[in-house]
Amino acid sequence: MIQINGTIFCFTYILGLLATGVANGGYGLICVGLIASSLSYFGRRSILRNKLHRSFWHIKPQIWLMAGLVGFGAAIYFQIRTPHPSENDVSKFITADVQDSAQLVTVQGKITSTPRLTRNQRSQFWLEPFYLSIGNSFSKNVSGKLYTTVPLLQATGLHEGEAIAVTGVLYKPKPANNPGGFNFQAYLAREGSFAGLKGREVSLINSDVNNNNNWGWWAIRQRIIRSQVRWLGVPEGVLVSAMVLGNRVVDLPSSISDSFIQVGLAHALAASGFQVSLILGVLLAIAQRFSSRTQFIIGVSALLTFLGLTGLQPSVLRAVIMGIGALTALALERKVQPLGLILLAATLLLAINPIWIWDLGFEFSFLATLGLIITVPALIKKLDWLPPAIANLIAVPISAYIWTIPLQIYNFGLISPYSILVNIITTIPISIISLGAFISAIAALIYPNIGSALAWLLYYATHLLIGIVDCFAKLPGATTAIGTITSLQLVVIYALFILACIQKWWQKKWWIVGLITISLVFVPTWQTQANLFRVTVLAAGKEPVLVIQDRGKVLLLNSGNESTSRFTVLPFLQQQGINQIDWAVAAEPHSANNRDDWSLLLQNLLVKKFYNCPNRTRSTASKLDRTNCQQLLLDRTISTGSTSIKLLDSQKPILQIQLQDWTWLILGEKEIEKPNEKLPHARVLVWSGEKLDSSLIKAVKPEVAIASSAKLDRETMAELQQSKTKVFLTGKDGALQWTAKGKFEIAVETVEDKASAL
Repeated sequence: MIQINGTIFCFTYILGLLATGVANGGYGLICVGLIASSLSYFGRRSILRNKLHRSFWHIKPQIWLMAGLVGFGAAIYFQIRTPHPSENDVSKFITADVQDSAQLVTVQGKITSTPRLTRNQRSQFWLEPFYLSIGNSFSKNVSGKLYTTVPLLQATGLHEGEAIAVTGVLYKPKPANNPGGFNFQAYLAREGSFAGLKGREVSLINSDVNNNNNWGWWAIRQRIIRSQVRWLGVPEGVLVSAMVLGNRVVDLPSSISDSFIQVGLAHALAASGFQVSLILGVLLAIAQRFSSRTQFIIGVSALLTFLGLTGLQPSVLRAVIMGIGALTALALERKVQPLGLILLAATLLLAINPIWIWDLGFEFSFLATLGLIITVPALIKKLDWLPPAIANLIAVPISAYIWTIPLQIYNFGLISPYSILVNIITTIPISIISLGAFISAIAALIYPNIGSALAWLLYYATHLLIGIVDCFAKLPGATTAIGTITSLQLVVIYALFILACIQKWWQKKWWIVGLITISLVFVPTWQTQANLFRVTVLAAGKEPVLVIQDRGKVLLLNSGNESTSRFTVLPFLQQQGINQIDWAVAAEPHSANNRDDWSLLLQNLLVKKFYNCPNRTRSTASKLDRTNCQQLLLDRTISTGSTSIKLLDSQKPILQIQLQDWTWLILGEKEIEKPNEKLPHARVLVWSGEKLDSSLIKAVKPEVAIASSAKLDRETMAELQQSKTKVFLTGKDGALQWTAKGKFEIAVETVEDKASAL
């Protein structure tokens, strides 16, 4: 009974933290506790005893009431532990003048993470500031945590624990401006940071901090990485290091990490349960002659060392806690209860840091482990006609995939069709590499040359693994967008999974659960796409980027620069479940900034017709050759469904889009001093945000003006206000969405409301 009560309290604590995603969710748990307490009380009477589950009425009513209070307390605890900037937090000193004028500041602080390479070829690390100076007029002791990036050469030789002075520009992180976009502000807030620093110069500070930090975990990591890379080279050596230390402390090339993520092998690059299992398996096999107590000490010491090398990551902590729990059961000669162990591990971790409840690494790690515990035995029974080793090889990736795919769809709207097959094929090489990397790492700590020699033996296995991953990543549909699902759909799907685990009838009818799950994911998305008529103006810098969804047909106007394509356009299309562009239009195809902008989209999407194809480059040539490329001719209208587009001026350029009875006018980035005589009246005007001539505004007479900028000059704003034009600024307001009803809405607010509705 004590064990059951503990399970209830642990479960309701986790449920209370999850309830923070819903308005007044904590109070709802108190109501649930009261209802369960009442049912338990009346269930003890013979009238209701047969109608309630046998184990339910054995639990005392006060236990259910206390469970509700535990859930409510968890929600309160979450609010208390949510990071907030202190009075002297460095973010409090970012005034509007400092941020808008990009005034240089100097921040002194201590590096608290391993410097890593970003996609922009800059070095990034966390900085704990203690002193801030702005010019010669302001200086103050500060605190907090800064997301810091500096030029790569400036970061050479920097390491964790070092005291430095960084000269650069302070800024406040921005929330997501587009549906599906990365919420940088929320990400930093979860890490306890409320400001960023774009550094230009770095200098060391002569202090006791630097004198006392010439050795640490960072030095051990560097010793291992250098030893393994010395003879293996790049990317093989870096991949081997990442598979033993985790990609959070190893600079793995983005091309390699992207390919692994695409085919569903991201877990192979994250130090977690797989590495812990290997470590314990090897050590226990070696130490089997010793007593249980000695095995426990050796195992715990190895796990704590592994934790120190990889850092305090939620997935690693979960694996280490479960490993220590298994060692404890072994030492006490007791049977391990895997479900109880994973529940205890989750509760302990969330007691340490409740914010981890919304960490994707934490969520994926626990769901994958839960799938292995619950589903693998059942699948192995179904596959009893196969040899045990092969059955286990198939059951493990299928189980992990089933339990993590709903969360992946909810967050990214993507699936990896080849994931299960790739996991089965790569299990043996990944096991060999991981075990070999661990042995090589131990040898590198003793004598680096031996570690290099052992790592070199892994070359062919590593090369083979990279080749397999690249092969599958290049296959059509390696990453397929199906659109995101709502919180309600996610909850229902996992409720069905749990029901299939605890009810025998549902276990026998597992195919019904699968059918309902597939229907919940695909049917709503299919219906939405088939009936949706909407225009989305993305917040994508100075170049206007429009996505027109016309009842299953999709038109994309412009792609922005490479960064915009990667972090704005592609995530939005994936969130909408779009894998094919019917029309792609490049307004300025020969612009110097627009040559490679389409390459990423062409790699991930099928484009049926491309108007005004950009100049062919190595990255776009093969894709464009398979695309129906045409020129958008002057004054020639092309149309499909209720949408038509016409080029009015090829020099500026100026495009006219007709959406039912709404005329949209799209202006290029070039300044238009005087309007063209043929310039028509348009209800919607979209342009880069540059100054507009007053005669142009009078000629077009727009009802709505959308500028791809954060602000307008006073004269243009005054002219638009005088003509009673409603003005939107995508740089300030974020992406905008328009439907056939003629209503403009802020896109991010709309999506967030739908996603959070339970």
